[in-house]
Amino acid sequence: MTSATAAGGGPSPAAPGSRKSVTGTRRTVAALFLLPALVLLGALVVYPIGYSVVRSFYDQSGDGFAGFDNYQALFTDDGIRTALKNNVIWVVFAPTVATALGLIFAVLTERVRWGTAFKLIVFMPMAISMLAAGIIFRLVYDQDPDKGVANAVWVGVHDTFAQSSAFSKAHPGRNSPLVPEKGGAFITEAPVRMGDSVALPLVGVAPDLLPDDAERAVLPAGKLGEVTGSTWQDFTRGEGVGRLGLPDASEVGYPGMRIEAVKDGEVVASTTAAADGSFTLPAAADGARLRLPASNFQEAYSGLDWLGPALVTPAIIGSYIWMWAGFAMVLIAAGLASVPRELMEAARVDGANEWQVFRRVTVPLLAPVLAVVAVTLMINVLKVFDLVFIIAPGSSQDDANVLALELYRKGFSEDQPGVASAIAVFLLLLVIPVMWFNVRRLRREVRR
Repeated sequence: MTSATAAGGGPSPAAPGSRKSVTGTRRTVAALFLLPALVLLGALVVYPIGYSVVRSFYDQSGDGFAGFDNYQALFTDDGIRTALKNNVIWVVFAPTVATALGLIFAVLTERVRWGTAFKLIVFMPMAISMLAAGIIFRLVYDQDPDKGVANAVWVGVHDTFAQSSAFSKAHPGRNSPLVPEKGGAFITEAPVRMGDSVALPLVGVAPDLLPDDAERAVLPAGKLGEVTGSTWQDFTRGEGVGRLGLPDASEVGYPGMRIEAVKDGEVVASTTAAADGSFTLPAAADGARLRLPASNFQEAYSGLDWLGPALVTPAIIGSYIWMWAGFAMVLIAAGLASVPRELMEAARVDGANEWQVFRRVTVPLLAPVLAVVAVTLMINVLKVFDLVFIIAPGSSQDDANVLALELYRKGFSEDQPGVASAIAVFLLLLVIPVMWFNVRRLRREVRR
């Protein structure tokens, strides 16, 4: 009573373990706050997963129990097996290359003044949706070098070392002494003699495709001790205009055309035509037949078929790396900022060069961050769909197929919801171990 009176007659304070909030117990309050999230989680995650698992055991109609037939199709259907093989390629190469590039960018940009600007540029593709990136790279990989950046660069590099022929469509016209030879070459029917001036007229090259240095065609006069001649575009616009087999005022030569003198199947002399198409061969050409080799008529190099069956998967992986290397770089750069500089300086003082510091100090200290980045990207590539669906054309989509795309095709294009559900469950089973590994590593880092 004394204590109660001293406290003013009011109720004594409750023990800390029995305190209650205004709305009830603390557990009830926590449940009320979590309830909306739990409802959404159940409706958007738990229910779809459960329904997919159940649906994977039923047939196409959804009425008959199919048992494990849908799961058996995962390993017998050619399309699904191709998708599984491509997913393995994706998981092995895409995260590895993206993480390696992110590491290189993070380390190198630490030492340059404009490193922040470079990081911003590399990270910018992350702001682009997969759909937009797919459209961009569909154009980048276009077969036409005039449209596709990849082939424009590739053709430019190729033509630097191996110039393409400007006369790929050229062929002999009427009254020409040239006849086709095996392999795409053209050769004169009769041998030539010293002092002859040989006309080798051709047609078929569009005027706008003729070389810029082509000049008015000239047929030189014969010279003693030599064989001369000319090769040119024997075509003048207008019906009945010009002389067949002889150069006219509006006709131009084929500069750079190679001419060979052939005796008994062997080349005894060769030369190239001047800007006006004229050429001269030495006395060794006497009695030989003149040949325009097939190299004169090679089709212009048009680059690689990036979206063909052989290269479509590496090409799409390249577009994915373009998008996600910035993500890896930012995370690794954050980890690099927390690495003690004293350890690196100590290694340098002990005589280690920069490569040794990078390999023996920087990379081991960044191993936890690198693992998190690589595992996160693995989870991401297991679900890749947008890039493959947008970039791969219909002719090679089967070759670029992945599990997420095959799920879409089975479920909507081929009306096999049971098989599609089995693929979804299989994808979930593939993702769970990777997620579990990532969660364990994150918890371990938190405890440290």
